[in-house]
Amino acid sequence: MRRILVTGNAGSGKTTFARRVAAELGIPCHGLDPIVWQPGWKKTPAQEKARRIAELITSDAWVIDGVSDQVQASADIVVFLDVPRWCCFLRVAKRNWRYLFRSRPELPPGCPEIRIIPTLIRIIWNFPANVRPGILSQVGQAGEGRWFFHIRTAAGKDRCLVALSEVTAALPR
Repeated sequence: MRRILVTGNAGSGKTTFARRVAAELGIPCHGLDPIVWQPGWKKTPAQEKARRIAELITSDAWVIDGVSDQVQASADIVVFLDVPRWCCFLRVAKRNWRYLFRSRPELPPGCPEIRIIPTLIRIIWNFPANVRPGILSQVGQAGEGRWFFHIRTAAGKDRCLVALSEVTAALPR
């Protein structure tokens, strides 16, 4: 049980928290952004994206940040960072300012933030109605070796990290 998905809206803190979890647990961390996006903010074709995700999820231990039904179905633990839209907007603005005219390190070349701003605004605004219900529908599938953490606060992140450390410490490596 060391396959962890950190999911949530754009700007919810997925990448930062996923890296923190991976460092704490000593397992590899991967982001879906380099799989979803190709240079110039072009979307990866669906079949190629599915193939690359399938390759990524074959290992026994990982932390993956992003939104993916395919990854969520394979995860032993799902951490849903469910933060308010205003918080996501602020975080994206802060991040975008730093990388306004260049690609973030985890993205392919030719993906300056300035070109994705309208798309990010739509993603953040529509997330509660379009994506959130699908993620929450997985709560009922927790148990039987699966865990679901619904995080809404910074304190919730800290409690989640402690719980993840305790749960995974007892597992064979």
